[in-house]
Amino acid sequence: MKKNVGSVDRLLRLILGAVIIVWGVYDESWWGLIGLIPLLMTGLMNWCPIYVPFKISTIKAGDNKKEI
Repeated sequence: MKKNVGSVDRLLRLILGAVIIVWGVYDESWWGLIGLIPLLMTGLMNWCPIYVPFKISTIKAGDNKKEI
């Protein structure tokens, strides 16, 4: 799979994932586990499955698009 999440998009996803997890812990809710999706899958792997069918990529032209 090719990377399709750029650096700014990645940073926002990491922050959002962490906030959702902290909120879930604070609220003592299992919904905080949803924060793992943006944190692990899209933030750390630089790949978003929702972008694939729409052929969207937030990677700039000069960034590396190597397969992972």
